[in-house]
Amino acid sequence: MTRVKVCGLTTESDLEAAVDAGADAVGIICDVPVETPREVSVEQATTLAAATPPFVTSTLVTMSDDPADTVELVESVDPDALQFHGGASPDELASLRADIDTDLLLAIDADDVPSAEAYDDIVDGLIVDTAGEDGGGGTGRTHDWDRTREAASDLESPLILAGGLTPANVADAVRTVEPFAVDVASGVEKRGGVKDVDAVRSFVERAKTARRPAEPEP
Repeated sequence: MTRVKVCGLTTESDLEAAVDAGADAVGIICDVPVETPREVSVEQATTLAAATPPFVTSTLVTMSDDPADTVELVESVDPDALQFHGGASPDELASLRADIDTDLLLAIDADDVPSAEAYDDIVDGLIVDTAGEDGGGGTGRTHDWDRTREAASDLESPLILAGGLTPANVADAVRTVEPFAVDVASGVEKRGGVKDVDAVRSFVERAKTARRPAEPEP
């Protein structure tokens, strides 16, 4: 069964809606240099992480040029996982990995999947997204799922598929890519930073029940 992360939560009511819908992980965006209605303060991020119940992974999503700042933020928020956006080298990411006591997920642009092999032994998962010009996600744009599947086929790290996913297309995405998990933010919103409860519920259900068509009998 494909796992689901609902990202960009800004309120405890949206967190509760995602959990009630069956999300396996939730994303909390904090300290990013890009403009997004989904960013929350350190205090809000800490509150949301603490409110995330057992067996649901609280994921701190951040983008920083200073590893020391990232470590400090992780220590303040205390999430279960860190989702890192940015242009860190493998050595820099390995150093960050050694300094935090959480799982580490690396977000990469769909066009950069072939280069992800350099990070494969460092991270606990790779999030393939459709990044904007500023390097951030949440663009609401899909990418070539067949190409992503092929490019990631030799990677050991779990693949988390993001980028333009909605309740209408997530089942097709799961059947095409067969990812470990899918990640959604803008695709289940009423407006920027405010989730649509019905859309969240529909997205989780369709992602978890999607199946790749059976191969024909020889």
